[in-house]
Amino acid sequence: MEEIVIGVDGMTCQGCVRSVTAALNGQAGVSAVDVSLEKAQAKVTFDPAATSPAALREAVEEAGFDAA
Repeated sequence: MEEIVIGVDGMTCQGCVRSVTAALNGQAGVSAVDVSLEKAQAKVTFDPAATSPAALREAVEEAGFDAA
């Protein structure tokens, strides 16, 4: 398992946090997600054999937020 921190721009409320969390949890290989509105970031634990940091960033973008 690996861990990555993704900057997430555009979150304004807990609904946004739930959207980002759901988008990341829906990705294959993701075992844990911790999204912080205050820090504007998502900490993701994932299996690198099942997904990649690029795919995780893409999931955030597809949910309507900017991933850094």
